[in-house]
Amino acid sequence: MIKGGRRLSGTCRVSGAKNAVLPAMAASLLAEGPVEIVGAPRLRDIATFSKLLGILGAEVTHGGGADGGEVLRIAPGDARKAEAPYELVKTMRASVLVLGPLLARQGRARISLPGGCAIGARPIDQHLRGLELMGARTSLSEGYIEASADRLSGAAVTFDMKTVTGTENLMMAASLAKGTTVLSNAALEPEVCDLARLLRAMGADIEGEGTDEIVIRGVRSLHGARHEVMADRIEAATLPLAGAITGGDVTAMGADASSMNAVVEKLRRSGAEVDSVPGGVRVRREGPIRSVNVKTAPYPGFPTDVQAQFMAYMSLGDGFSIISETIFENRFMHVAELRRMGARIDVSGNTAAVKGVPALSGAPLMATDLRASASLVLAGLAAKGTTEVLRIYHLDRGYEALEHRLSSLGADITRVKE
Repeated sequence: MIKGGRRLSGTCRVSGAKNAVLPAMAASLLAEGPVEIVGAPRLRDIATFSKLLGILGAEVTHGGGADGGEVLRIAPGDARKAEAPYELVKTMRASVLVLGPLLARQGRARISLPGGCAIGARPIDQHLRGLELMGARTSLSEGYIEASADRLSGAAVTFDMKTVTGTENLMMAASLAKGTTVLSNAALEPEVCDLARLLRAMGADIEGEGTDEIVIRGVRSLHGARHEVMADRIEAATLPLAGAITGGDVTAMGADASSMNAVVEKLRRSGAEVDSVPGGVRVRREGPIRSVNVKTAPYPGFPTDVQAQFMAYMSLGDGFSIISETIFENRFMHVAELRRMGARIDVSGNTAAVKGVPALSGAPLMATDLRASASLVLAGLAAKGTTEVLRIYHLDRGYEALEHRLSSLGADITRVKE
């Protein structure tokens, strides 16, 4: 429940990145000792992935560290299973990240075809083709991917398209493969670099992350490690956008402006002031919201995971904004809900034309996926009257107690039972 119209101001801390924690959790399956992930937030997706690792034989604990921060500890257990069942995988696509580690460590894997947000097909053919080039035998049977290999061998793999989870899966698999693997047209995302940092701490031989070509020289075994996860750059964009859409002044501590250049540039062009401050990023806006065009693209382009939030912001712009979605084919499901608040948005294919309106009105809304739910919260913060956002379990998949942090910035927002 959000009573809109309050200007947000103050400082809040950005959580650890969900999209870096999940591959780090998968990488723990490669280790012969415990892996500790420092700064892991308490999210629905992380709890689901913890259950999956438990089924695969690992022991997972999530608690406070000696410094008061959150630490996720994953220890390899005795029972070593290699099957990820549909009941868990259906709820989140990141479950496919256990495929490479299981195959590399145990020589076999049986993984249900992945689910997650209903924002497009997101095929995993790039993962399978790469593993086949490394010597794996793969098949599809009764909705499960089955893969086996005596020991993976290094190979030259060129991705047909940028794929973050594909790059991560093959990096992990190649870490224990025999020989050298070269991944070309690899994803450049900071989360890929974060995974490479962890793998190196575990004893892997990796170089080139953050560029188009990553080289992995396989080693015989990997050991446990302690890893401080990067800050969540999507949350680092969402929280300042909450300040900008309300004409406020919000500082996101832990945010790294260099990892969100595309968002920073669009915010500045929209009339907001963006400054790097010691340990964070400050965003404030006093004048009107200027309408700007946005086109999503793989990193370092504008992130698809911020498109919905930015559309809510542009719905209050002073003119027309053209928003093009090039990553996922079904990522405009928030449009119908924003229209219920008075937004003027027309969609044609993968393009949305947003005609800014002077004000939005509170309304009952239904969240359809993770980032769409965040966009509806932002719209509610700026709207006149009361907004209800239903099905917020989507929100809890990627934002830890978002309502508490927005309340600390001055928002009138509460979580209630339906």
